[in-house]
Amino acid sequence: RHPEGSRHTETLGVGKAIAVLTSGGDAQGKGTPTPQISRIPNPRDPKIPGIQNPVLGMTLGGILGSRRDFRTREGRLRAARNLAKRGITNLCVIGGDGSLTGADTFRAEWGGLLAELLKTGGITAEEAQRSSYLNIVGMVGSIDNDFCGTDMTIGTDSALHRIMEIVDAITTTAQSHQRTFVLEVMGRHCGYLALITALACGADWVFIPESPPKDDWEEHLCRRLAETRDGGSRLNIIIVAEGAIDNGDGGTRGNNPFSPLVVKRLGYDTRVTILGHVQRGGTPSAFDRILASRMGVEAVMALLEGTPDTPACVVSLSGNQAVRLPLMECVQVTKDVTTAMNEGRFEDAVKLRGRSFQNNWNVYKLLAHIRPPATKSGYTVAVMNVGAPAAGMNAAVRATVRIGLIHGHRMLAVHDGFEGLAFGMVEEIGWNAVGSWTGLGGSKLGTKRTLPKKYFEEISANISKFGIHALIIIGGFEAFMGGMELVEGRARFEELCIPMCIVPATVSNNVPGSDFSIGADTALNTITTTCDLIKQSAAGTKRRVFIIETMGGFCGYLATMAGLAAGADAAYIFEEPFSSRDLQANVDHLTEKMKTTVKRGLVLRNERCNENYTTDFIYNLYSEEGKGVFDCRKNVLGHMQQGGSPTPFDRNFGTKMGAKAVAWITGKIKECSRHGRIFANTADSACLLGMRKRSLVFQPIAELRQQTDFEHRIPKEQWWLRLRPILKILAKYNTELDTSETAHLEHLTRKVLVPEAPL
Repeated sequence: RHPEGSRHTETLGVGKAIAVLTSGGDAQGKGTPTPQISRIPNPRDPKIPGIQNPVLGMTLGGILGSRRDFRTREGRLRAARNLAKRGITNLCVIGGDGSLTGADTFRAEWGGLLAELLKTGGITAEEAQRSSYLNIVGMVGSIDNDFCGTDMTIGTDSALHRIMEIVDAITTTAQSHQRTFVLEVMGRHCGYLALITALACGADWVFIPESPPKDDWEEHLCRRLAETRDGGSRLNIIIVAEGAIDNGDGGTRGNNPFSPLVVKRLGYDTRVTILGHVQRGGTPSAFDRILASRMGVEAVMALLEGTPDTPACVVSLSGNQAVRLPLMECVQVTKDVTTAMNEGRFEDAVKLRGRSFQNNWNVYKLLAHIRPPATKSGYTVAVMNVGAPAAGMNAAVRATVRIGLIHGHRMLAVHDGFEGLAFGMVEEIGWNAVGSWTGLGGSKLGTKRTLPKKYFEEISANISKFGIHALIIIGGFEAFMGGMELVEGRARFEELCIPMCIVPATVSNNVPGSDFSIGADTALNTITTTCDLIKQSAAGTKRRVFIIETMGGFCGYLATMAGLAAGADAAYIFEEPFSSRDLQANVDHLTEKMKTTVKRGLVLRNERCNENYTTDFIYNLYSEEGKGVFDCRKNVLGHMQQGGSPTPFDRNFGTKMGAKAVAWITGKIKECSRHGRIFANTADSACLLGMRKRSLVFQPIAELRQQTDFEHRIPKEQWWLRLRPILKILAKYNTELDTSETAHLEHLTRKVLVPEAPL
């Protein structure tokens, strides 16, 4: 008997056969779901053939070419025979819309193909009965993120990593020579890569297929570039999607019109860089590895739950939730986008791309095409960082300042957190002051962990002195705690009765009310990359186990997710208590692993998972128990996890969170304004902005108290704990898999018709 809503991996999928194939253009992470798919039904004896050279493999019987064979009925007939002969009734297809459309056609014809094979003697009656139906589940692997129905396709985040590495490198040389750079990225029919790159690097302009430039775009572009230079910037960046339309010119590839325009009208030294296939290369990012792992698990569950009447579905990502959508609905909406663009209905095309694309596009337009109004709002908004530094904080501050100025507010920068506010370290900050902050790590404002309670009098005096009408606090658990103290202080100090918004930013990802915090993705990639290098060092020595200590305080997010991304054998965390027997079982498991072809081990330990089982203790235990079988090394990664340039995810996330916070705070100021005076003392006037499942939501800080474990500085419920069984399954442990929250089939048409929430 197993707990309700969970199933044991030894019995899960018994008697089922699943084939998995990848097809279409290559994308980082497309190979990641394969081990998930193969190990979940039965980790000891997976009855899962991989199909080499996807479609040709099915048609010729090499159960993994050319897709052309599969486009003919004769080719599909051979594929059906090969699957039926092996008793395969479940097919997982990882590819783009072309691959998934072909798979759906194959499923629709399945009954007829079997009947023809039975008639001609290609299969026996028993084989036909055993394979009477075919279930298909798709996962989208494409760097372009051009498939409707999912916020992110497998490979997109990794492509953005490659792009931003190049953009950051180009930025330094562009500044040195005061140049304008035109960078062309992939995206023949979809501008997602170009759009996110523009947001992540603070580009002056972006050209995408979904929104071709207006008739007078040349004048607007040159004016924008000149404004940037006049503001003190030493460079200009223009991002172009390869399929961007230039007034019906048919695109930019091979004939870029932007460089000659800039040289002719402005006389700026201009260079063009076409990134090309470097965007498809390199190792997958941590996000893509985890996304592909989660989607792989969901795909297996969808196949195991499938019946002859279940429509083919695609596993997608909506916010932070895995969802299942009818495959052909997604394909049709994707085609509708192309139709809308071909017919000149570009606003419809943007809407059909989904809410995530619309949000990004709206934020970009605010930051790139709108300037602060001449008429001011009369309100003053202060922004500050609190807690430990986290990559992406500066991107959030930049967006906060610039969107605030666009709303007509006077913006103040508070240095060194609550101490700075108490000691008057406050200054007005303008548009150009934050121009290059997006890609900078750390905190340009300075940040401290000090809480405000002991400085209430000084803080209240300075709020009055500087005329602060609202406060945006970007930081970690201390920012959350500080916000709570300020709310409690309203009863004694009227100056604290102003709207407040907390934006979570910490590598630990331990702020209640949000699934993600700014900075956690950068730290996760740092750990994952380091683990990759460490594992590579063991490739020559063999029989070596590495013990790695990660940050996070009592929160095991980094250890768990890095373990999932890096392929760890175990990850010890505070939230999941362990004993000496568990440690011994892990040692025994690694001893058996050393008998296989993979003669290395990786064990992660959260820094505060157990006060007695320290990193040194675990290292000594593994060294002693593994004597003669493997040797051990230990690494404490330390503060390198807080450093470095922010990842594309953190830059974009910080930018959107900053923009959303200012829009909310502006509304609250107006709501709480009476006769030119601000008075905010209701619970909903002090909120935390967090990512909850599928959307960004504002939650009163006071209401989050009940959801918080203050002793250990973590939320009482954490979504990522449900992913821990995947880590164990991939390490080939037999364990329980919680299936109580598997996705249910939804309809995409309802999703795309939902009105866009205002920023």
